[in-house]
Amino acid sequence: MLAAAQSVGYIWEPLNFRWGARNPGVCSAPVRHWYPYISAQNGSNYEEALKNTLEFRYSLRGGLQGVQSRLDLRRLLYECATFLGNRLRGARPLVKDPFALFSAEWLSKKFDMDVSIVIRHPAAVACSLQRLNWGVPIDHLLDQPLLLRDHLHPFEPEMQHCADAERDVIEEAILLWRMVYSVVAKYRRRHHDWFFLRHEDIASEPLTQFRALFESLHLEFTPQVASAIQKHSIPEHPSGVAVQEAFSLRRDSRAATSSWKHELSQASVERIRAGTSDLAGEFYSEEDWK
Repeated sequence: MLAAAQSVGYIWEPLNFRWGARNPGVCSAPVRHWYPYISAQNGSNYEEALKNTLEFRYSLRGGLQGVQSRLDLRRLLYECATFLGNRLRGARPLVKDPFALFSAEWLSKKFDMDVSIVIRHPAAVACSLQRLNWGVPIDHLLDQPLLLRDHLHPFEPEMQHCADAERDVIEEAILLWRMVYSVVAKYRRRHHDWFFLRHEDIASEPLTQFRALFESLHLEFTPQVASAIQKHSIPEHPSGVAVQEAFSLRRDSRAATSSWKHELSQASVERIRAGTSDLAGEFYSEEDWK
């Protein structure tokens, strides 16, 4: 929705680990893990590549690495043309990337980024992981010593247990939520100039909440932007999607925030609530579990 502002150029998940999702033409950074952690200690490995991405300098050499079909070639040409157009018009880079969360402080400091973080209910996160059958990359997190040292060391025993045990989607979701939002809570205490908003709030009042977000980011909230937001959040759209439609942008926003209430069993909800009770209260009240 932020990309509805004409002054920005959209950059989709440059730190996504999955080959084919992250094109090295868009970002040639050496991404070797899900949720890569970039800090002062290893930032030199990423800085030049990310600088080129934020300046909309497409790496043709990197893009050609992923070309195996005519469809891939068309994608490369589209991305190259889009980057060139954004650079020529002086577009402001807009990066959307959940996998950049742990690297947010380094990115903000190195590139003077304005950071906005969306907070999501633990039961909603678990519900999505269960519906889409997405696993949690515990091994990728354990394989990053700097990430463990700076943020996740309190969770290391639980991570090791989860990695060794038979897969349990709810247990993984609880652990992932606690790890992610322990860092978000830390950010919220440290960075009063960052923008934090709950997914449930922005979904229930999209125009009001997006207007505030646009203002905080100094983006023009035009009638065209308002229309785009309404079109993507009206009740005619589904509240949840299957795995083959996981990246669909059109949702019944208000209903989507509560889909976990009828998709998860009561036992699962109670388990999630108990498992996240040490942290969830920083973001959600008792009423938000009803």
